[in-house]
Amino acid sequence: MKRPARPAPSLTVRVRDSAAVFLVLTATAGMSACSSSDGDSKASTQPPTAVSPSSSPSSSPTDAYAEEKAAALAAYSGMTTEQAKAYRQASIKGTALEKYATLDALSRIELDSYRMKEAGTVVRGEIGHDAEVTGLDMTSKTPRATLSDCVDLSRYETYDTKAKKVIPLPTNQPVRYRATAEAERWDGHWMVTDIDTRGGGSC
Repeated sequence: MKRPARPAPSLTVRVRDSAAVFLVLTATAGMSACSSSDGDSKASTQPPTAVSPSSSPSSSPTDAYAEEKAAALAAYSGMTTEQAKAYRQASIKGTALEKYATLDALSRIELDSYRMKEAGTVVRGEIGHDAEVTGLDMTSKTPRATLSDCVDLSRYETYDTKAKKVIPLPTNQPVRYRATAEAERWDGHWMVTDIDTRGGGSC
């Protein structure tokens, strides 16, 4: 399948990373923002490398699905790690988002970054992340995966660079909530195609 024209997570597999991965959520001034690290420091972990499906004849279907789930999770984790870099500087410049996100998903992050820049805010602090693949379809022409993520905002911060102060989360914003994402397998590797951060209940 053709890749995006421009830069723009049976067996349960989980990925936990409380410092480097996060999702977009509405925080202040009508814009989306989340965090994975201090605004003046680098990400604490490197983006995971997607795991390629095994070509060994001895691999069982269960093993193959486990590897595909792990690869989908790795793509999601890589995207959110690069997403964190974008939000710390209110710009996608210098990130590798195009390696993990298709045009639709990347456009959302780019719009968030633009709104943050206009408002003079950046992301700081940390966020808890617990993602898993809840659905996997390897029979369609383009394999698809559905991911569910439990987001923990207890150490998240939005920082106003003009007023030089932290903007508190809205009082109605849950500290822990569930969000979802979609991914597809393109040319042998997984790409995140959609992220939904509107919240699907507490977790």
